[in-house]
Amino acid sequence: MKPSPFVSRLTTAAILAAGLLTGAALAAPQVGQPAPTFSATTADGNTLDLQSLRGRTVVLEWTNHDCPFVRKHYRTGNMQATQLAATSQGAVWLQIISSAPGTQGHVDGATALRLNSERRADRISHVVLDPDGKVGRLYGAQVTPHMYVIDAAGTLVYMGGIDSIPSANDGDLANATNYVRATLTALQAGQPVPNPVTRAYGCTVKYGS
Repeated sequence: MKPSPFVSRLTTAAILAAGLLTGAALAAPQVGQPAPTFSATTADGNTLDLQSLRGRTVVLEWTNHDCPFVRKHYRTGNMQATQLAATSQGAVWLQIISSAPGTQGHVDGATALRLNSERRADRISHVVLDPDGKVGRLYGAQVTPHMYVIDAAGTLVYMGGIDSIPSANDGDLANATNYVRATLTALQAGQPVPNPVTRAYGCTVKYGS
């Protein structure tokens, strides 16, 4: 299969050494190839099939509400603003929780919805519960937040960090490049994605054994 025209070059961002998963411990899908499909339960008790979203851009956000990196992006409103930018363009935003039972970040559906309500994250389309880690491992999600963008044709066009500065400090946002927003802007304009693969940063996803 030909690489996606949206894949122009490979770049990486620096990653914090402490508390991050830096090795290739989990297999990852390929940018420019069809995004792995899955069916999973959502926080409101429904079943979501990724294939049903074909024809629309889809953003995947791995999250853990207790992770300081996730807290930064929600505390400052950066994640909510990115969600708004995506859904305003017609994209579907899927927040995915892969923390195993008994680990940091694991919540039930009602709690996940309450947390998003408290954070005013009202542009999230669906919250996917993945306590067995099947979806996370399918995508090779390593940290929270780990971000992926799938185009309307079902091709994975971006995977990596939300932005270019691997930090939990609020003040670094002003100087960071938001890779997700840049990807969405490129897709909307029919242009190549400028940074299709970057190094994700954050807290390790708390998979079960």
